[in-house]
Amino acid sequence: MAHRWKNTLTHDDVTPRSAFLNRRQIMAGMAGMGLAAIAPKATAASDLTPTDLDVISQYNNFYEFGTGKEDPARNAHRLTTAPWTIKIDGMVDNPGDYDFADIMSKMTIEERIYRFRCVEAWSMVVPWNGFELKDLLDLAGVQSSAKYVAFETLYRPHEMIGQQAPFLDWPYVEGLRLDEATHPLTIMATGIYGKDIPKQNGAPLRLVVPWKYGFKSIKSIVRITLTDKEPPTSWNKAAASEYGFYSNVNPEVSHPRWSQASERPIGGGLFAKRIPTLMMNGYEEDVASLYEGMDLAKNF
Repeated sequence: MAHRWKNTLTHDDVTPRSAFLNRRQIMAGMAGMGLAAIAPKATAASDLTPTDLDVISQYNNFYEFGTGKEDPARNAHRLTTAPWTIKIDGMVDNPGDYDFADIMSKMTIEERIYRFRCVEAWSMVVPWNGFELKDLLDLAGVQSSAKYVAFETLYRPHEMIGQQAPFLDWPYVEGLRLDEATHPLTIMATGIYGKDIPKQNGAPLRLVVPWKYGFKSIKSIVRITLTDKEPPTSWNKAAASEYGFYSNVNPEVSHPRWSQASERPIGGGLFAKRIPTLMMNGYEEDVASLYEGMDLAKNF
């Protein structure tokens, strides 16, 4: 695998906003990846101020631990994350159970600052650590007949107490088209702010697709399946009229129960000013070509 840039800042270095992934570091690193053109927008846009770690880790949706925003932080300590394996199967040349520690030894960890937009119309800016999903798929050897990637979350109701309630069909599942999954912006996150990802945020690894609503970024992944058919996804199964397969951030398409034209940044207080939502969460220039010719209002 070609070596990618690895940021060497420590956690103490990255905590001050001015020190975290400055534009010069990103441009130098991305140039070596052949991705310099997308670096300012995708990774270190000057208008992105990361949300504080305590906010990121205390306000989130992870229904496997409860439906309240504080429930994941309250209940996720029960989760056992080591040892951890990811089954990769389906249309791959090298199917099997991949040990998480072994995967990490083969990957170059990068630091990416991404906008994060929830379908509930709140948002954050998160400094993730992780690796491109494409690198993991390359390790498994994707076959030419594969068109989609399906993901599955851990099912362990005695630890993930939210799974004891049947409001979703557990385990949680998600999916991407293969070209979405292999896009350079799509990462498997293993940390936040240079630290291991908190359990309530999807430890030990989760998907991050920054131009899609947050529920697409499935957490605590234990299985990845390559397939030639569009896979089922949990929220689409639960409410197909509200949650589509693509779920690209789109301010022009309202949720049936609220507008998506604006969002509330979390961390700015109860009366934080709402801001306009950007098409594809600000990554339109990078990913719009994936959907050329599609009606994004119908294929939501």
